[in-house]
Amino acid sequence: MRSPAFVALATTVAGLLLAGTAAAGTGSPGGQTVGDPYYPTDGNTGYDVGHYDLRLQYQPASDQLSGTATILATATQDLSQFSFDFGLHTDSVLVNNFPATYTSTGSKLVITPAATLPKGSPITVVVRYDGIPSQVTINGEKDWLRTPDGAQAVQEPHIAAFWYPANDHPTDKATYDVSVAVPDGTQVVSNGVLVSSRSQLGQTRWNWRSTKPQATYLTFIAIGKYDIRQGTGPDGLPVTTAYGANLGANHDAAVASVERTPEVLAWESTVFGPYPFEAEGGVVPGVQFGFALENQTRPVYDPRFFRSGSDLSVIVHENAHQWFGDAVSVHRWSDIWLNEGFASYAEWLWSEKEGEGTAQQLFDYYYNSVPASDPQWQTLPGDPGADNQFSDFAVYTRGALTLHALRTTVGDDAFFAILKAWVAARKYSDGTIDQFIGIAEKVSGKPLHDLFQQWLFTPARPTLSAPVAAARVAPSVPKSVAEIDRTNALLATSKH
Repeated sequence: MRSPAFVALATTVAGLLLAGTAAAGTGSPGGQTVGDPYYPTDGNTGYDVGHYDLRLQYQPASDQLSGTATILATATQDLSQFSFDFGLHTDSVLVNNFPATYTSTGSKLVITPAATLPKGSPITVVVRYDGIPSQVTINGEKDWLRTPDGAQAVQEPHIAAFWYPANDHPTDKATYDVSVAVPDGTQVVSNGVLVSSRSQLGQTRWNWRSTKPQATYLTFIAIGKYDIRQGTGPDGLPVTTAYGANLGANHDAAVASVERTPEVLAWESTVFGPYPFEAEGGVVPGVQFGFALENQTRPVYDPRFFRSGSDLSVIVHENAHQWFGDAVSVHRWSDIWLNEGFASYAEWLWSEKEGEGTAQQLFDYYYNSVPASDPQWQTLPGDPGADNQFSDFAVYTRGALTLHALRTTVGDDAFFAILKAWVAARKYSDGTIDQFIGIAEKVSGKPLHDLFQQWLFTPARPTLSAPVAAARVAPSVPKSVAEIDRTNALLATSKH
C-alpha cells in the first residue's frame, strides 16, 4: 500500500521525467527497411527487439484472430518514430504506458510515441489488434493458411506480419511467449516448451515459451485437431511432436519418421556441435502445403513427404537447420546457401552414415547428372536472386556440392572443425558467406577464395579441382538418391 501523498509525488516525478525526455531532443524516425536487396521493404531500424509476448484468441470457424502483443525493445538511436511489419487491423498502441499515435499502410504499422525515446532506453510497446489473417495480402503475398479445422502460420521468408507486429528480418532475433486461446477440443502448437494449457469458459489457452533468440519467420503456430505427444529425449530435453487428425495413409510413416527426431539430433550434435535449443520435436499437419520448414525447435512437414513410407532425409534436413539457419541465421537473404546448402549436405552425411551412398558417390551422381550446358548452372548459389532463392538444383544441390568440394580440399578433420567453429562463432546471431569463408580459411590454414568463387559465384559448372577429382569413384546411383531428390523437390517449392 502507498499513501496518497506518495502516489501524487510519483505522478509528478513521472511527468517531469517524460517532459525531460521530450526536451532532451527531437530525435529522428527509425528506418522502415533494413535494406535487404531481395526484400527491400522488410524490417525496420531504430530499435532492437528483445522479447515478444503474444496473448491471442482465435476462432477457427471465422478465422478471426485478436489479442495483444507486448514487445520489449531497446532504442538504438534517439527515436521519434518507429515501425513494425504488420498487416492486421490495429486497435490501439501504448509506448511505455502512454498512448501513441499510429498509422497503418497495410504492410507497416508506423508508431509515433508521446515523447522521443533516448538511445539505449528500454521500450515497452503494447499493440492491441484483430483481423482475419487469411484475407490479408502483404506485398502481393497471402501466407496465412486457413485449414478445415484451424490454421497454420508457417512460411519462409515471411509469415510474422500476418499474425503479429514484428521487426520481420532474421537480423533481429528475440525470445517469445506465445499464448493462444481456442475453442475446447482444438489444439495449438508453437515453438519451444509447452508451459501450460488450461480450459476455462469453453476455451483452452495454450502457452508456449521460447527462451533462445529466434528469427521472426521461424516463429509459428499450427491450430487444429492434433494428436500431441510429449516426452523427454536422450539429451534430457522435452520432445513435443504433433500429428494432424487427417493424415490418412501417411500417418504411420509420418510417425515413424518424426518420432526419430531425437536420434537424428543426437547424431547431428556429433557433427555440428551441441544442440543449440531448449526443446525439440516436429509437426505434421493434416493438410498439404507444399514444403517443410525448420521452425525453431519444431519443424513442420507437409504430409506428402511420407507418401512412400518413412523419410528420414527430410527429418535430417530440417533439423540440420536448427544449427544452420536457426542458431546462425542469414544476414541477408542472398546468404541462403548458408542455410540450404548445409542442410542438404547433412542429408548426404546421413546417407553416408547409413550405408546408402557416400557423400562422394552423391557428389559424383549429381555433378554428372546435369550437363555443363544446362542453364541451371547459371544460377549462383552465393547470390541466386529472390526468384531463385529456393532453387532445387542451384541452392540445394549445388550448395551441397560446394561443401563437398570444400571437404575434399581441406580434409575431413578441418572440414568438420569448420562446421562446428562456424556455429560456435555466430550462434544466436547471423552471418554472411564472407564470414564463413573467413572461418574456413582460419581453421584450415588454406586460401579458399578461389574455391568458393568457382562453386558459389561463377555461372558455369565448376571444373573439378585436383582434390575433388582424386576422390572420385565410378559414377553410381546411391540408394538414398530417390529419397533425397523427393525431399529436395518438395522443400524447394516453398513460396516467398
